[in-house]
Amino acid sequence: MKTYTAKARRSDGWWAISVPEIKGVHSQARRLGQVEAMARDAIALFLDVSPKSFKVQVEPELSEEVVDARLARAELIKAQQRADEATKRALKKLLAAKLSVREAADLIGVSPGRVSQLAPTKKAAPAAKAMPKQGSGGKKSSAAASPR
Repeated sequence: MKTYTAKARRSDGWWAISVPEIKGVHSQARRLGQVEAMARDAIALFLDVSPKSFKVQVEPELSEEVVDARLARAELIKAQQRADEATKRALKKLLAAKLSVREAADLIGVSPGRVSQLAPTKKAAPAAKAMPKQGSGGKKSSAAASPR
């Protein structure tokens, strides 16, 4: 399935849309969330095909500040993942040394709740099945009967 690029640039309160792969295909949208649908309609009309017969990839024009913010957020996510992995390794060692969850949390600098989220958990033993009572024969005993 062919993929077209919808380049979107903010101008005068609108997103101006162009499709570089098809000369002359342009549109506009009020909100970024509408860019794909507007580009899809323009491409389908121009090529006289079904709007479902191709994919559209939206590429908004981003300012340097937005690019910097996106890169910083991606770095933050990676750093958080590294911190979580290091914390898991440390918790495994601390809890194996029989420290309490609270002590491990204090040493690592996280909450006890976070320790519970990140700490390796032991699998719970299967619950014992309830055994039927012996000797009652399915009848209520006289002690369990309601008063008259």
